[in-house]
Amino acid sequence: MISKLMRFIGDPTYTRRRWQLFIAALVLTVAADLLVTKGPAAFFWQHLPGWNALFGLVSCLLIIFISKFLGYRCGLMREEDYYDE
Repeated sequence: MISKLMRFIGDPTYTRRRWQLFIAALVLTVAADLLVTKGPAAFFWQHLPGWNALFGLVSCLLIIFISKFLGYRCGLMREEDYYDE
């Protein structure tokens, strides 16, 4: 099962299918956000449809890009054989 999943994730022939699943997940997330009743909000943008989904996506992307920047550019990541020397 896990080998099929890894093949699906890594194989370039499934690129179009992966994008379709990604877009479907985003649409379902925004649709779920539209169906949920929201309580009082502190800011006006919290009432925008899909705001929580967009905020979550942007937050996750920022975490990924900042961690990659810190690892590669700032020298926090070491070589694979760092402890073998």
